[in-house]
Amino acid sequence: MMENNWLTAGIPLGDWLEHFVDWLKQFKFFFDGIDWIISTVANSFESLLFLFPEWLLILLLAVPVFWKRKKWGLPIFIIIGLSLIWNLGYWDNMVYTLSLVLTAALISVVIGIPLGILAARKTWIKEMLTPVLDFMQTMPAFVYLIPAVFFFGIGTVPGVVASVIFSMPPVIRLTILGIQQVPVDIIEAADAFGSTSNQKLFKVQLPLAKRTIMAGINQTIMLALSMVVIASMIGARGLGRDVYQAVTQNQMGKGFEAGLCIVILAIVLDRITQLMGNKQKQT
Repeated sequence: MMENNWLTAGIPLGDWLEHFVDWLKQFKFFFDGIDWIISTVANSFESLLFLFPEWLLILLLAVPVFWKRKKWGLPIFIIIGLSLIWNLGYWDNMVYTLSLVLTAALISVVIGIPLGILAARKTWIKEMLTPVLDFMQTMPAFVYLIPAVFFFGIGTVPGVVASVIFSMPPVIRLTILGIQQVPVDIIEAADAFGSTSNQKLFKVQLPLAKRTIMAGINQTIMLALSMVVIASMIGARGLGRDVYQAVTQNQMGKGFEAGLCIVILAIVLDRITQLMGNKQKQT
């Protein structure tokens, strides 16, 4: 009996994947185009954020929040928290981190919401997407760095690509959930008034699903922010690089400061996106 038969021999899954990756090399122009788009978006965010003085950007974030909430708690936290980041000397790296997160979140939303809408309308698309989303959410985040570096080198672009793959599933899932949770009687009423499919989508389903979709965007932003330290391992600029350097050089103080800045930024982004999802002003 042969020892290396088809039952006992290992499946060369890794070899197949490497052959597939080698085949993808012939589409270098496609990946160059993606690289250019991501670089342009990230650089645009950086240029926009660096356009304002630190104190003015802080006020531009705090004042609209107060206008929306009519409460002082969150605006004061934004002012104190971002001023602390500025005082500690991490402002520039905070802007780089914020640019990476916003770029990844924007790409995830631009791709994810239309996919969620299609999946909510077509059952077969949802059934195809579900295992893909499960795979994207359960695969360890470090694994995404390998193809990102292979196709895009090192720097911000592969960090954004890895962040998009890791953070896109929530916005797709919650877009599907939000649209499917629209009451049937409201849809029937829209049909009774002769609404077209697009009218129902943009005037009925999306407005009613806004809170749920914004919750998905919120989770996408938080997951993208959680990737900043991992992305720093492949050359992405930002607070993640400070944390990574502190770990490798055993600098506890620097690591605490950079980690605190990430926490402050995470809380600010979380509260602002939650506020955007509210339908009415809080009093």
